[in-house]
Amino acid sequence: MHVEQHDTPEALSDRIRREADARVARRLMAVRAAMLGRTASQVTAEVLLSERQVYAWVARYNAEGADGLADRDGRGRKGPLTPEQEEALRARLRAGATAADGVCTLRGEDVRRILREEFGVVRCLQAVYDLLHRLGFEILRPRPRHPKADASAPEAFKKASPSGSPRSRRRTRISASRSGSRTRRASARRAR
Repeated sequence: MHVEQHDTPEALSDRIRREADARVARRLMAVRAAMLGRTASQVTAEVLLSERQVYAWVARYNAEGADGLADRDGRGRKGPLTPEQEEALRARLRAGATAADGVCTLRGEDVRRILREEFGVVRCLQAVYDLLHRLGFEILRPRPRHPKADASAPEAFKKASPSGSPRSRRRTRISASRSGSRTRRASARRAR
């Protein structure tokens, strides 16, 4: 296996010791082992990568050097919304429910409908909750309030209701036992 001489094996060893990311360190170890003349199957046993991975990392090292062994951006599945759409959804949710929504508080199903109608994105309910969490919204919601509700009614109710429940009578201990069980003294002695 051919390895370009971007670094010496000693320089790679130093870099492996200083590397904080274990995956990158493993890739560097594979390149160093290949540089020392080991075959792909020997390198595989040494660094616990497949032969295909060893060939791929050596090829990337040959093309880009040691810096090319780091993970690249853009891995993983893309989100359903663009960053501009995410900002628009954030603003829409912070504004709250409108009269057209027909509800007083937006729930997961309502956000799902908004995504479908306004953004053309269809998602299951759990994916909507995941998206809301990623956008910084909590799943918990405040108690809904009807737009025509009287704001002074809860305060009037609090003033009219009693301040607390009556105090209960204090319980007296049945026996001198500290175990908390209700046994008679004589039965406790017999058990010994």
